[in-house]
Amino acid sequence: MEKQHQVILSLGSNQGNRLENIVRCIDNLHNEIGTIIRVSKLYETPAWGFESEKFYNCAVIMNTYKSAHQILEECLLLEEVLGRVREDVDGYQARIIDIDVITFDEEIIASEKLQVPHPEMQNRLFVLLPMQDLHLDWRHPILQKYLHELLVLSEDKSNCKVIQNLEIPISKLKLDHFNYIAIEGNIGAGKTTLTNKLAEDFNAKSVLERFADNPFLPKFYEDQNRYAFPLEMSFLADRYQQISDDLAQFDLFKDFIVADYHIFKSLIFAKVTLAEDEFRLYKTMFDIIYKEMPKPDLYIYLYQSTERLLENIRERGRSYEQEIPAEYLEKINNGYLDYIKSQTDLNVLIIDVTNRDFQNNQEDYVFILNEIQNKVSN
Repeated sequence: MEKQHQVILSLGSNQGNRLENIVRCIDNLHNEIGTIIRVSKLYETPAWGFESEKFYNCAVIMNTYKSAHQILEECLLLEEVLGRVREDVDGYQARIIDIDVITFDEEIIASEKLQVPHPEMQNRLFVLLPMQDLHLDWRHPILQKYLHELLVLSEDKSNCKVIQNLEIPISKLKLDHFNYIAIEGNIGAGKTTLTNKLAEDFNAKSVLERFADNPFLPKFYEDQNRYAFPLEMSFLADRYQQISDDLAQFDLFKDFIVADYHIFKSLIFAKVTLAEDEFRLYKTMFDIIYKEMPKPDLYIYLYQSTERLLENIRERGRSYEQEIPAEYLEKINNGYLDYIKSQTDLNVLIIDVTNRDFQNNQEDYVFILNEIQNKVSN
């Protein structure tokens, strides 16, 4: 699974209500383009390179799967939405909002439309000081210097004054109140994608199911009757060991654990795949193990229609999954819903993501965050 890119943007405004312009810009970036995970203090700085009113400036870190050029295009469109008008004149101009792409991971990009790292960043105190607030372990890939070194070497002696702190959009969602969150759903529902995004955005430890290493899985899809029992037993043993180990090993540098499965899925799948006598034996073993397992503080079930699941399965292209019948997926979904209905002491959140692409569409991801926030608040 690919990791998200980390993008640093510099925001500035010296027209109208500067504070309101900056806050609106941060909210729009987060809701429409990428996840804003950190925000610097707000600084008042003199205009750089031309005579004009003082600017308010800040820097943000954005997580996204989008490319650098896609981010640039969407930021330029957002500037227009927020009221910026670019006049056809030479030199710098006063502006209601300015969004500059400063870094994209530690990549070097030199195209006609975009240069990264920003070629003037090391010369601008109003960029370096806010970036320092973000507590980055980032080194300039061309100059081979860290931020504190760039600050020492900078010849810009502008008077940059701290105005106030700014709110981080995701800070409203208090996920660190939980120790253990489980993301569940049918095959192809997007469990792993959401788990990875939450882990990266909220500083959590991710626990991902190791299905790819199971030697029985491809064989099961070829001959279910023969390989169902060894497959389910091997999954049960592996899930028990993985969750026990990961929950027992406290990570000082992570705020909580988020997993892309809950061990009860073992019983749900076994009930669908096993013959009656095999299932009775399996359930005896499961009940012994399940008593010892910690329950998640929040159990999120991602619901998708069978048609959308089949579409997702085709798109991700795992050869051994391509012949999964719709009837099998429907049985699994019914098994999950029956389980959820029976769990009166489980903190459950069901989210319908049938028509949502939360990997590529930021608005869909924010919808999920809002659903979680509503659940947490209640």
